[in-house]
Amino acid sequence: MTIGSLAFQRGEILNYPASADIAYGAVVPLTTRIGISMEAIGSGDTGSVAVTGVWEVPAVSGTAFTVGEALYWDATNSCLTTTSDSNTPAGWCFEAKESATTTALVKIG
Repeated sequence: MTIGSLAFQRGEILNYPASADIAYGAVVPLTTRIGISMEAIGSGDTGSVAVTGVWEVPAVSGTAFTVGEALYWDATNSCLTTTSDSNTPAGWCFEAKESATTTALVKIG
C-alpha cells in the first residue's frame, strides 16, 4: 500500500536476510524479539519471517508457564524459558504449560 511517497505494509512478515541456513518453522532471534521462519532460507538469501501471531515452539522441560507470563528464547538450548538472563524476549505465554510439557504457545509481536 502506498500513501503519497510513503510505502508500508501490515508488518506481519519481515524480509529477513539470513547469514546462515534457516529451516522452515524455525525460531529466528531478532535482537529484542523473535520471529518464525515461514520458509527455508539459505545462507545469504532473504526470506519471510513472521513477527506476529501465536506459535507452538520448543520449551524448557521442568518449568510450568502461566497465561500472560513473559517468555524468552534461549538460543543456546533452542527453547522458550521464563529466564531473561541474556535470552531474547519472545513474547508471552498464550496457554498454560505444565512443567513436563516440552512445547508452549507463545504470542509474539
